[in-house]
Amino acid sequence: MVIRVLLAEDDALLRHGLATLIERADGVELVGAVTDRPLLEQAVRDLSPDVVVTDIRMPPTRTDEGIQVAAWLRRDHPRVGVVVLSQFAEATYALALLEGGSSGRAYLLKERVAGLEELLRAIRAVAAGESVIDPAVVEGLVAANSRRSHSELDRLTPREREVLSHMAQGWSNAAIAASLVLSERAVEKHSNSIFAKLGLTDEPDLNRRVKAVLLYLHSGPEPGVPTPAPARQQRPSR
Repeated sequence: MVIRVLLAEDDALLRHGLATLIERADGVELVGAVTDRPLLEQAVRDLSPDVVVTDIRMPPTRTDEGIQVAAWLRRDHPRVGVVVLSQFAEATYALALLEGGSSGRAYLLKERVAGLEELLRAIRAVAAGESVIDPAVVEGLVAANSRRSHSELDRLTPREREVLSHMAQGWSNAAIAASLVLSERAVEKHSNSIFAKLGLTDEPDLNRRVKAVLLYLHSGPEPGVPTPAPARQQRPSR
């Protein structure tokens, strides 16, 4: 199935280069290219893309339009995946992007998408409900929280690793409970134990969940823990 992509980038040279890369790719169709947030939101309504590839800073304010658009899409167009491109390896931007869940979201540094394959990998991943976070961004988060090392992930029980694996796919507690045949209360207990072991006990629930997911993604797949399929109930069909 062809993935319909809408591009948003205000820099003319970069917009042209990205558009050319996308147009040359197999299995991907560029349905439009716009230059600012209002045009992007209108194009989403008019063109019904599967994935939006957007700069993080665009007119009208050139602050965090890409993050704001991702939040708007999650609320009003939840089936649309988002690949945010940025010049900044800022963990705070990645946290904001994943606040509503990691499913269908990617955060890449522009310097890494000069070639086609990295960008296509992210487009295909978010179209499938998966997530991609630039390694430099995750490394920055881990460096800023060095005490939360991989050894702390090793302290998780097999069941806690299963729960965290589902979190990394953007699943809600209710969906995790159904998948693992647990009560929602049990999932909450496992989640709180995960947060405590990762040293995330003094933070808001949403930040704890997102940071735990980032640390999990940084660590790579857990041995013996199956990766759950994307939570399809969170990405309704047309």
